[in-house]
Amino acid sequence: MSYLNYQKKELFFDSVSISEIAKKYPTPFYLYSESALLSQYKAFQKTVNQFELGEDHLICFALKANPNPFLLESLFKLGAGADTVSGGELQRALQCGCDPQKIVFSGVGKTRQEIEFALGCHELGIYSFNVESIEELDLINTVAKEMNKMARVAIRLNPKVNAKTHKFISTGYKTHKFGILKEDILELFTKINSYDSIKLVGLSIHIGSQLTDFKATKKAVLEVCKLALHAPEPLEFIDFGGGLGVDYKGRDPEYKLNEYMHSLAEGIYEAELPYHPRVLFEPGRFLSASAGVFVTKVIRTKQSDKVFFAIVDGGMNDFVRTSLYEAYHKIIPVVESGEKKVATEIVGPICETSDSFASGRKIQKLKADELIVVCDTGAYGHSMSSTYNLRRRPIELTLTTHSDIVVHEH
Repeated sequence: MSYLNYQKKELFFDSVSISEIAKKYPTPFYLYSESALLSQYKAFQKTVNQFELGEDHLICFALKANPNPFLLESLFKLGAGADTVSGGELQRALQCGCDPQKIVFSGVGKTRQEIEFALGCHELGIYSFNVESIEELDLINTVAKEMNKMARVAIRLNPKVNAKTHKFISTGYKTHKFGILKEDILELFTKINSYDSIKLVGLSIHIGSQLTDFKATKKAVLEVCKLALHAPEPLEFIDFGGGLGVDYKGRDPEYKLNEYMHSLAEGIYEAELPYHPRVLFEPGRFLSASAGVFVTKVIRTKQSDKVFFAIVDGGMNDFVRTSLYEAYHKIIPVVESGEKKVATEIVGPICETSDSFASGRKIQKLKADELIVVCDTGAYGHSMSSTYNLRRRPIELTLTTHSDIVVHEH
């Protein structure tokens, strides 16, 4: 179901007029739909069940995609867990009601303070540390021993697969900083019992973000499941990470979800594990991208020879994906004017040439004060924003299932 549609040439999001919202709140702003987010979560959960990947599966939302407090609270009430990569994200997850025993902590740079926080936030600590190096494991063991705790850990495998995605968001090849190579994990298995404050409960993988080709995914799943055969004892779970891509051009909310789950199920089946560990997922983008839009207003237009510019009040500090990754996002007018479509440079006010939302994009000829929407910005939108050029970060507005608007200002 698409939550973004036109009614009499005016754009509505979750059945609410964007024009009317823009009369009450200053642009630029992020606008989220609680209903759209929960719909994606339920679709993901339903597909996991259809492929019989385990009734006790756990879906840990990746906070890095969108840590908006209201949205997190809604997900956690449905039973979601949290994938965190910093002490700040861990604190946000706890504040928003996430069960500590549904939290995993990933990332290559966990500090002593973050490890202490994770171990001390609950009687049993968090559900698992996804360990990225032998040196990190040593530190976790030391801290846990000092705190008289038993740290639950999963070893993150670097499966040496090259995922077909942007090089900045590919994370599973041998030259990437993430995870531990198979040969090193096999050696670690032989001495894991020497870590007296560590309990090995799982293995994990994560090979990249915005994945739409699953050959590498299946290979990585097969690798981690085969590795589980060599664990000193049966594992409690395997964390298959996140990374499922979204359809930024066609805007199909459940884009390739079945294909993704099929590749996971095939990899698990072919590994022929003699037992069935719990399955964990870390989706972020897939759950929240289509649940948000970025609304910005045209400040002025400009003609430079044959090049037509629309200069908007949102900038790369507000939404950086198009500048950082040259990512494609559909851009549409809030009100269809009937003007002929022209190739347009849609740019922001930041003093960087890279401050661009689209180049040569065919869109109705825009005029000053017209509103446009950058679609599918509910993931890696506000979470990657900054105050560059000393600009204020945009507000976040959430349309609730009760037809209210929740405001989150920064």
